[in-house]
Amino acid sequence: MPFILFILFIAMPFIELALLIYLGQQLGFWPTIAIVLATALLGAFVLQQQGLQTMRRISQAMASGEPPIAPVVDGFFLAIAGAFLLTPGVVTDAIGLSLLIPPVRHALARWGVGRMLRTGSFTIHTHHSGGQANTGSAEPIDDDVAPRRPGPQSGNGRPRPKSGPGPVIDGEFEEIDKKP
Repeated sequence: MPFILFILFIAMPFIELALLIYLGQQLGFWPTIAIVLATALLGAFVLQQQGLQTMRRISQAMASGEPPIAPVVDGFFLAIAGAFLLTPGVVTDAIGLSLLIPPVRHALARWGVGRMLRTGSFTIHTHHSGGQANTGSAEPIDDDVAPRRPGPQSGNGRPRPKSGPGPVIDGEFEEIDKKP
């Protein structure tokens, strides 16, 4: 993590500056400015269109009673793309524009979910409308220790998930700070 922070806050501005100077020397001042402005405007336009489309997908999923996991992940990557596009520079614009391409976003999402599943634990924070916060931690369950639940069982003793579209995330949580 410290290496990533070093790249983001120290190395990236120097890389961007060097690249902008190089482009300015090769193409000239105004063409370089035009490239930076054109990528920012193009990115903002595409980001707006895809953002609205993502909001519609979230609304449709919620209206049909499905969890809007894929649209929320898309929205997360679109927000990151927007941050990169707002940062002046050629490298950040290239990263931002690449995140606007759906197959790139989906590949990154698969990689991130796979990495999260390989680590074996993650934390979920939710908030109720009453202002109470729930914090849960989902970790791999040892079937020898986990209590058996009634109902249709899968091979590992846990209930079978309902069939339907979208991923199924199996986990347990514990409510913390639950007030009577």
